[in-house]
Amino acid sequence: MSDTPAIDPKRTAVVLIEYQNDFTTEGGTLHGAVKDVMESTGMMKNTADVVDAARAAGATVIHSPISFAAGYAEISSTPYGILAGVVESNSFVKDSWGAAFVDEVSPVDGDIVIEGKRGLDAFASTNLDFILRSKGIDTIALAGFLTNCCVESTMRSGYERGYQVYTLTDCLAATSQDEHDNAIAKDYPMFSRPVSGGAFADALGGGAGPADTSRGY
Repeated sequence: MSDTPAIDPKRTAVVLIEYQNDFTTEGGTLHGAVKDVMESTGMMKNTADVVDAARAAGATVIHSPISFAAGYAEISSTPYGILAGVVESNSFVKDSWGAAFVDEVSPVDGDIVIEGKRGLDAFASTNLDFILRSKGIDTIALAGFLTNCCVESTMRSGYERGYQVYTLTDCLAATSQDEHDNAIAKDYPMFSRPVSGGAFADALGGGAGPADTSRGY
């Protein structure tokens, strides 16, 4: 492994995936499924620290929520897999408390909120790629839910689009510790540079680039 180049905040975005009450907050429809891993990683405090560091350094903070109209007409009438779970639990309904941003990392002036996310990959049904390229951003750091689902899908898509992708390993959560740990150990190094939120924040503040933890086969 070798050190990566220093990170230029002006060419960097921290992308926050689905920091919404249905995941993050007691009473949320899916909070019980992710609560234990959230606590094990300390993701809320770690994320808040990264966001503060990003704003202070002049990096872009992007929020990528998911939401659906009541009745979920935007997706298949016969969903399966993870989207079936969203429908069955009545999660992320537009304008509901569950779909709202959690207070700890809600958008502030200068942040960007991506609209149109209806599936897993934050690039797929949104203008995320357009916004990043129009702002001259070539480095993205991903945080949020789920480690092995929307974050992983976005990571793979960002990698294939040519971005420098960092995954903030203690700013994530999944529905089980095994799924979380396996994704970070086995999949993330192939398509990103996994790094702690603290190490990434240090790099944004002018420190050396984090050690390159990516790998090939």
